[in-house]
Amino acid sequence: MKWIKLDVDLSKEEFVELIMVDRKKICLVKHQNKLYALANNCPHAGGILSGGWCKNGNIVCPLHRYAYNLETGKGLPGQNDYVDVYPIEEREDGFYVGLQEGFWKRLFS
Repeated sequence: MKWIKLDVDLSKEEFVELIMVDRKKICLVKHQNKLYALANNCPHAGGILSGGWCKNGNIVCPLHRYAYNLETGKGLPGQNDYVDVYPIEEREDGFYVGLQEGFWKRLFS
């Protein structure tokens, strides 16, 4: 797992925004004073989740209102899909997001 420090303004009470982490687009959400990191594309129709909003602990896609649990990435009942979630870690010097390194990178590192 590769841990990358987040360079974002966390002073806002709640937000949903797009961030770039190691050339990867991630939907960063602050909801009820907790940070979540998810894949930015909705698997249903490719909607941009960072353009959506939070409702009842879910990120809601702005295209067709598909919703995904912030903690697990699992879609609501009947959707039969999910989005990837990335771990967030708070350290003394800030917040970090964990990304899995690809197979080839691990093989040749």
